[in-house]
Amino acid sequence: MHTDVLIVGAGPTGLALGIDLARRGVDALVVERDESLFPGSRGKGIQPRTMEVFDDLGVLDAIRAAGGGYPVGMLWQDGKRTGEHQMFDPAEVTEDSPYDEPWMVPQWRTQEILFARLEELGGKVLFGREVVGLTQDTDGVTVAFAAGGSVRARYAVAADGGRSVVRRTLGIAMTGETVDPNPTLVADVRITGLDRDNWHLFPPRGEGDGFLAICPLAGTADFQVAAQFTDGSSVDISLEGVRKVVAARSHLAPEDVTEVRWASNFRPRAALADRFRDGRVFLAGDAAHIHSPAGGQGLNTSVQDAYNLGWKLGAVLRDGAAEALLETYEEERRPIAAGMLGLSTSVHRGEVRRGGATRQLGIGYRESSLTTETREAPGPLHAGDRAPDGTVDGVRLFDAFRGPHWTLLALGAEAPELPESIGVVRGAAQEPYGTGLFLVRPDGYVGWAGATGDGLREYVERAAR
Repeated sequence: MHTDVLIVGAGPTGLALGIDLARRGVDALVVERDESLFPGSRGKGIQPRTMEVFDDLGVLDAIRAAGGGYPVGMLWQDGKRTGEHQMFDPAEVTEDSPYDEPWMVPQWRTQEILFARLEELGGKVLFGREVVGLTQDTDGVTVAFAAGGSVRARYAVAADGGRSVVRRTLGIAMTGETVDPNPTLVADVRITGLDRDNWHLFPPRGEGDGFLAICPLAGTADFQVAAQFTDGSSVDISLEGVRKVVAARSHLAPEDVTEVRWASNFRPRAALADRFRDGRVFLAGDAAHIHSPAGGQGLNTSVQDAYNLGWKLGAVLRDGAAEALLETYEEERRPIAAGMLGLSTSVHRGEVRRGGATRQLGIGYRESSLTTETREAPGPLHAGDRAPDGTVDGVRLFDAFRGPHWTLLALGAEAPELPESIGVVRGAAQEPYGTGLFLVRPDGYVGWAGATGDGLREYVERAAR
């Protein structure tokens, strides 16, 4: 079997990348070791920047319909409510940032939506394909599976999670630290005796106890239970084990937990792959960076890895761009991942609140070799920054950006002639852009900015073919 891109892992990263490649006409195949999609809630927070990505990938309406906003935290002590706890710093919806707060969707539901979109675009996932070998040469990659057979691809992407077989096969090490030496239980349960209007928080009752949090999962009848174990005891993920910890740390009776639908235990850690590329193989998502779940950065950083890599693979495979473009994937994404790992760890340790940084709207690529800023005195928006939403001459910018193309904003400046594949929006000066020319990449970042078109055609030839 032959394909242009083989994606190993059908989690949010692999599915998002599959969608992005499929809409570009790239022949891509997703393979998954398990026989079905991941069944748990693990990554349940979709940050505002990822909502913008999902808008572009065509799944935003389904994501919004499937989830809901985060409820207010409610502190309990001895069976009584003792006060509310604001889980997130408030944000204000503005025209340039239409999605203000994280949106809760259980990971299993997010994956179902991405999977449906991939199939809608003609993409495919092969389940039950466990990778047991990988070799590569100057022309491509050959991946072998435990059930027999192999796939030959021009490029491969490891999106197979924190224990990535592909990463280990390549011999790429991860450097990191244990964020919390204590194990944590996470389970999706059916429960009675609690309202669904609050995220219920039960502080430790005494020495050796850990926290208990019970959060209603938006769009479902389930709750997510999270319990930390600080006394050295093992974590029992059975129904009886979950009932025991819930009853011991709250006012609920064991029988109030009526069903455990999925359960897992882990020790929070932060780790970063030493490199994100080996020849024709790229690492993305948890295969490249492992986060504490605090602050909801892992899934979101992973989806944005896919979003960054997808347009670059498409440009090389379909648009005739130089293969050197692919070198910018690690250049741009590894520093971002390192920063998000630090943020996740700080949130976990209570050093930083969930606020502006965790929404990921401020992430950018000002230092990238793909970024060119030609203005002597840029305004607040620089080349390399996220391209904000807005309305120019009656056109909503996110509508103009949507799709696998580059877009030139000509705001109070004359637009030079460019290839027809690049969309053009003309209008008067627009804040926070100001006046000038802004070439927006397919992933929604300003690649080139200038007061005039001097140098723009050269940039297009180099980066935007």
